[in-house]
Amino acid sequence: MHIDWAALGQVFGVSLAMTVGLVGAFTLGIVGTSPARDGKSASAVVRTGAYAAFALCAAAVGYGIYLIVA
Repeated sequence: MHIDWAALGQVFGVSLAMTVGLVGAFTLGIVGTSPARDGKSASAVVRTGAYAAFALCAAAVGYGIYLIVA
């Protein structure tokens, strides 16, 4: 049995990068949609960025499901 360590390393690296990226994007979405501590609501630009981060997460999950099914 032969293990292709280079391919295994690539899979690990891409998996780690995508996990950190998706968790970071989701965190930005949560922070952007949460109320501020001083009682002020988030600006329209921040809220739009938060929704874009959530859309990026949804697109990544959808693409992953597509890769599994296809």
